[in-house]
Amino acid sequence: MPAVADELEAYALDPQAGTPLTAAITAVPAEATARYALELGDDALIMAQRLGELVAKGPELEEDIALTNIGLDQLGAARLLLQYAGRGLGRSEDELAYFRDESEFRCCALVEQPNGDFAQTIAKVFLVAHFQQLLYGALLGSADEFLAAVAAKSLKEVDYHVEHADLWVLRLGDGTVESHRRMQQGLAEVWPAVAELFDDTGNAELITAGIAPERAGLREAFEARVAEVIEQATLSVPTAAPLMVGARQGRHTPHLGFLLAEMQVLARQHPGATW
Repeated sequence: MPAVADELEAYALDPQAGTPLTAAITAVPAEATARYALELGDDALIMAQRLGELVAKGPELEEDIALTNIGLDQLGAARLLLQYAGRGLGRSEDELAYFRDESEFRCCALVEQPNGDFAQTIAKVFLVAHFQQLLYGALLGSADEFLAAVAAKSLKEVDYHVEHADLWVLRLGDGTVESHRRMQQGLAEVWPAVAELFDDTGNAELITAGIAPERAGLREAFEARVAEVIEQATLSVPTAAPLMVGARQGRHTPHLGFLLAEMQVLARQHPGATW
């Protein structure tokens, strides 16, 4: 796979964004920073895998391509973040993706939820995109230059994810009686997992050092943004009890294990294989 330096150079990040790439490319993160990058990378990787399950299953050709592209954006961010995390943890991106067990993953519970119908998929993309838009925006000011560089690159893509998901929430919510019902149900199904997006457990040192933004501090803006779209779509913000399983600490819903079994099977059957 290409090196981190090749990846970043290929993205041609805007030098005006305040991300000095020379230092970012050569940096080796401290273990705490590497584990934070792993959290971000796992979110993106598992979201990419879930969207990859929908290839050729979109309701129309254009949407099939759109969801695939969103998944590829997530995979691109995951590769950068896992490569960076691996530098601090002494493991390659492939080892981190394919040779960790369920309890070693640090993704949030929301991204591991299985795909339901199209409305539920849009609900998940909608919530993840709005959260990542706020998180990456805050990471632009990170004291870690690599994380700031990845945030600058990823934010341009996530802005599109937000726009795309918002349009579908509005279209389905304010559409037919059936599309309205399905969109409301889709939001209700994934809403309990929203609470864990803002879990800062274990990151106090990084927050103090200005490396990681405080996720809890993003919650008010997140809720305001998604509520505005939901209300415009003539829908209601769900009131379901939060699902707090401790996913950031490796305690996941049963869904992640099944996803990893499928995602990792080839690499584990043929470790070290090249072609």
